[in-house]
Amino acid sequence: MYRSTRARLVCAAALVVSATTVEVAAQDAKPEATPLPAVVVEQSAVPAKPKAKKKSASKKANAPMAAAAAAPSATPTPASGQPDSGIATQRSGSLSVPNTTEATAEIQRIPGGVEVVPDTQFKNGPANTVKDVLGAVPGVIVEPRWGPDGRLSIRGSGLTRNYGNRGINAFMDGIPINTSDGLFDLFEIDPTAYRYVEVFKGANALRYGANSLGGAINFVTPTGFNADAFGARVDAGSFGYLKSAVSAGGVSGPVDYFINLSAQREDGYRDHSDNHMERLSANLGYRLSEDVETRFYVNANTWRGRLPGEVTKQAALETAREANPAWVLQDQQRNIDSLRVANKTTLRLDDTLVELGVFGVDRHVMHPIYRWLDYKVRDYGAFARATDERLINGFRNRFIAGINVLNGKMDYNEYNNLPGAVKGAMTASTVDSSENYSAYAENSFYMVPDVALIAGVQFTHAVRARRDRFFDDASVPFSFDTNPDDSGRRSFDIWSPKGGLLWDVDRHWQVFANISRSGEAPTFDTVSYGMPPDPNLKAQTATTFEIGTRGSRPDFNWNVSLYRAELRNEFQCLTTYQPGTCGIVNADRTVHQGIEAGVGLAFLKSVFSREDRFWLNLTYTYNDFFFDGDAKWGNNRLPGVPQHYLRAEVLYKDAHGFYAGPNVEWMPQSFYADNANTLTVDPYALVNFKVGYEQAAGWSGYIEGRNLFNERYISTTMSAETATAASELFNPGTGRAIYSGVQYKW
Repeated sequence: MYRSTRARLVCAAALVVSATTVEVAAQDAKPEATPLPAVVVEQSAVPAKPKAKKKSASKKANAPMAAAAAAPSATPTPASGQPDSGIATQRSGSLSVPNTTEATAEIQRIPGGVEVVPDTQFKNGPANTVKDVLGAVPGVIVEPRWGPDGRLSIRGSGLTRNYGNRGINAFMDGIPINTSDGLFDLFEIDPTAYRYVEVFKGANALRYGANSLGGAINFVTPTGFNADAFGARVDAGSFGYLKSAVSAGGVSGPVDYFINLSAQREDGYRDHSDNHMERLSANLGYRLSEDVETRFYVNANTWRGRLPGEVTKQAALETAREANPAWVLQDQQRNIDSLRVANKTTLRLDDTLVELGVFGVDRHVMHPIYRWLDYKVRDYGAFARATDERLINGFRNRFIAGINVLNGKMDYNEYNNLPGAVKGAMTASTVDSSENYSAYAENSFYMVPDVALIAGVQFTHAVRARRDRFFDDASVPFSFDTNPDDSGRRSFDIWSPKGGLLWDVDRHWQVFANISRSGEAPTFDTVSYGMPPDPNLKAQTATTFEIGTRGSRPDFNWNVSLYRAELRNEFQCLTTYQPGTCGIVNADRTVHQGIEAGVGLAFLKSVFSREDRFWLNLTYTYNDFFFDGDAKWGNNRLPGVPQHYLRAEVLYKDAHGFYAGPNVEWMPQSFYADNANTLTVDPYALVNFKVGYEQAAGWSGYIEGRNLFNERYISTTMSAETATAASELFNPGTGRAIYSGVQYKW
């Protein structure tokens, strides 16, 4: 089995490379790079003193032309042989937040799969869900359920999750948004609020102390230095979708600020899936001196949504808009209020950049499902990170070290859910506590001007504890424990080393390789929902091998990674006793291997005008995930994710901001919904089309059609040990939809 799958992987890699099926890590191009669509590059020199921002400067800082949204190039890497290029300390505007160009230069010092997604790639459409932001990043799988909810997976992280997301460290401006046990909600992600998004796949996220299989995603809001002075937009579309957002930013002496407020509602494609939300993202910076800046962050969110529920495969395909009747009877919902406050202070000490931060989160979840769940989460933490770039005996060296603390408690109460979402008698009450302490270090040493050797290590100490306040759970019919007291405490110590190599072949072409280890402690949901902790549940670990290349040539960009992750004790969330829920178990040995690839290619230039062109954008993700000699499942394929996923787009752009073109999302092969490999999710292809006009200031607008042929398909599935035709595991994909929007900014 191993040889055959390895052979398939190599053959698929050759096919992808020969067909140049790759994706663009979109970014601004420097003048000496390729003649790509016009982009105004943000300056990288650090000003002696912060100055008030003029309107014209604001427009220039945000002037990626609409053409750049089609297929911008990867930002060229720092010039080989320039030992004084201290990227981390060379920041314009805000000292604590790099601009898009600077962030791309920094991330390309990492010898592995990484990417920066600029806002020009996702704000020229509905900007509704996280799929609108990350759907074109190879290796990132986003499977919508309903509303803002969905499964987000990188390299098979959280592969079988059916609620919440696990296996990825999510950050907002470098500050964790995961709960202390590791889960995070997608509804808190507001695409209209971000300047760019950083994606670190796998152990390439060591820069933030992330230690999960999927890596990390960092959503970065603008600062007053690169925000529009004012912006407003309204989006509307099918199934009652309506969203409005306003933003403002500016600089006054040593103070800068940014604020974004959005409100969104929709009736939903399916019955009983209406939801509405309001979200606020704001930051305020103060420059104490040329080399010291402190910045305060506030993020507030509220979500009220009804849940249509999973259904059988037949129902998902034949009566896609109907909700599960049992969910309607109980009026199942997910309602969340959250508030996050944080501070990050940055100090520049010659060749060293030091970042210090503290944060706190208060979240209230009111969640009537098969039971009425009512719980409050209070998390807090701190971090310290230092980045040093200097010459050591004439050799370039980059050293990163840091510590993270993320602790919290969940005050959890469970009640009977009577018809109509009426809270009945209490059935469980616990206090769940989580502690997470980690320390990490990584060093990149340039043994020759163009080649860096990278070595790193991280240690994580995690604690998961429960105090049972109810002491009567033996009466709960589905409890698996004969002991009425579910109190307990577990601790996990995980070492994660890493080694790699980065070769700057030339200014615009890199080759990289790395070997890394990751580890994840269990989340609270392994002990929640009436299920006591499994005394044998172990931490999930993985060893990942990766090689790849990225770069740019005139009107052509590429980004390819091949990886193999060998997992022990992979967490599986398998549907068991109650529809819509799952129990967490450890698989023994599993393998996740695949290809993450993409290309951006300009062709048919100057067809209708001097500066116009067509862009071909392709992204391809190959997921070869399987059990490795499992005692029960043998070498069966792992359920929950397509083996092949292709996204292709042809977009016409002119220099004045007009764009138009189709794109296709194609899943060409079925995948399984269960470990036994008995029930499949069928292949599908979605055809979309968009047309619009975009400019750096003034009016912009678009109209976009999705799933134009009204394809019936399944967007995501829960996973089971053995599924049947009667298994309620599936969420249907959205039918034909039309969206349009206008925005104004200066």
